[in-house]
Amino acid sequence: MMIASLMTTKTLLLLLNCLVIIELISHLMLIEVYGANNNNLRNDDHHDFIRRKMQAIKDSISSPPSSLISPSPTLAPSSSGTVGSTLVYHVSTYGADPTGKSDSTEALMKVLSDASKSISNGVLIDGISNLGGVQINLDGGIYLISRPLQFPTTNIGNIVMHGGTLLASDNFATDRYLIELSASPPSQISKENTTSSTDQNLSSSSYNFEYITFRDLMLDCNYKGGGIAVINTLRVSIDNCYIVHFMSEGIRVESGHETLIRSSYLGQHITAGNDPGERNFTGTAITLMGNDNVVNDVVIFSANTGIIVSGQANLLSGVHCYNKATGFGGTGIYLKLAGLTQTRIVNSYLDYTGIVAEDPVQLIISNNFFLGDAYIKFKSVKGVANGVNIVDNIFAGSGNGIDIVQLDGPFGDVDQILIDRNSVKGMNAKATIAKSAVQGNGSTYTADFNGILLFPNLIKHVQYTLSTSGNAFPNYALRNVSQNRVVIESSVAAPTSVYVMVDQGFGG
Repeated sequence: MMIASLMTTKTLLLLLNCLVIIELISHLMLIEVYGANNNNLRNDDHHDFIRRKMQAIKDSISSPPSSLISPSPTLAPSSSGTVGSTLVYHVSTYGADPTGKSDSTEALMKVLSDASKSISNGVLIDGISNLGGVQINLDGGIYLISRPLQFPTTNIGNIVMHGGTLLASDNFATDRYLIELSASPPSQISKENTTSSTDQNLSSSSYNFEYITFRDLMLDCNYKGGGIAVINTLRVSIDNCYIVHFMSEGIRVESGHETLIRSSYLGQHITAGNDPGERNFTGTAITLMGNDNVVNDVVIFSANTGIIVSGQANLLSGVHCYNKATGFGGTGIYLKLAGLTQTRIVNSYLDYTGIVAEDPVQLIISNNFFLGDAYIKFKSVKGVANGVNIVDNIFAGSGNGIDIVQLDGPFGDVDQILIDRNSVKGMNAKATIAKSAVQGNGSTYTADFNGILLFPNLIKHVQYTLSTSGNAFPNYALRNVSQNRVVIESSVAAPTSVYVMVDQGFGG
């Protein structure tokens, strides 16, 4: 409609200018004829006439008459969902109620249906139609919904939903999510039955969606279900969202990979800490049951568990967890993929709630801040801990003798573990590397490392130096390293200082 209007305007302007030019030519011809028979017509009058006519043509081109200018088109879509080259679907034009008083489910589903039928501009990954960045604009309203919002078709991508609030109605299903980016309804899960998930064998055509963006949204689950479910998708972004009052999960990511969750806030209850009902917090803010996902600059302010990870190669950065405190039974980050952790937790803030890792393998926890006796726990499933770096963190506690790293169960397979260089105040430092100095005037020297070493009865590598002030040249030997005690024996009793360094994580 807009294109047709613009074409009509240009046509009218062209015709107008042609008429002016024809009139000008006719006047010039009259001047030539009239001038030949009338000596009263002066040359300056002739030039003035030409100048005025040319200015009129210039003015008509730069400023067409107001009667020829059509009204500016709105961005509301036509029945095909298109306006010129712009694809923006305003939910208000579909009859959605922005006050949140009446149910807007049908209107919003119609928007999703029309958006999914937008003109495809080729493909993204094989099998996924590129819809060119089509936008679903919530127009800053609050919309009451009684069932999940789902695209009616799969295998589409390059879509943005933004700018408003979704509110679950009182009859919303407790095992569903306000937005379900999936081919079929996701099943309800809990911390107890979460299982590991990999997607190494997925073909490119097996993904349901690609490059879908949810941004600038508030999702109020009304204590009825979850916020967003992202199932078997590729490259989905959840950006600047505020998700509250969930009972199951705020965000669930299952299978697929490369979901980005960033600059968002999640909480079962809207609080800023010291909540009198904190002991009763339930649910999980974020569940990652897939690979290669990123959670970046996210605040989790209430839930039983902040983040559960049961997929590989995920990155958590800039996360602030102050959900249910560890002292009340809560967990900040729970790593549930025993033996295949491959997770990096960096530059984050664990606020009175800590980290639990089942059989950690290839895990990095670095440059984080643990406040309020928050600690890291290794939970034994098969007793494996391999390739773990816990370095350069800050631990601040209350002086109640809490260890910064703890073991839950026995670990028999331990290798490549580095716990070191952590700043500790008001808690008990634990490490896999330790140093000690022992002085005496005898022949046996014992360095006891039980107060600092994490694993009981495990020392893999020992270095020691012996310095004596006597005149003798004693022979000395390492006699014992059991029970995390290093025993050095000298052949001659003399005033001696022994310096010992031990390592639990590396060595034969």
